[in-house]
Amino acid sequence: SARLGEFRGRWSDVQAGFVDDPRRTVEEADHLVAELFQVLAQTFAEGRSRLEDQWSRGELGTEDLRQLVHRYRALFDTLLRS
Repeated sequence: SARLGEFRGRWSDVQAGFVDDPRRTVEEADHLVAELFQVLAQTFAEGRSRLEDQWSRGELGTEDLRQLVHRYRALFDTLLRS
């Protein structure tokens, strides 16, 4: 998504400053990662809300649920890799 591209670009900018100012680079990296976590948490909460709405209306079939579990597993694995 465009938002992820924006974060990648900002990360490149942060990294580029390391040689000139390592301390500032670490501070900027910390802020950027905190912002990314905030965006991810918000996106997750919005997705969960939509899922709960679909669930309550009985709109999710077994295949939908299988795909959701797959996405959750991928997210879980990604978070644990660090």
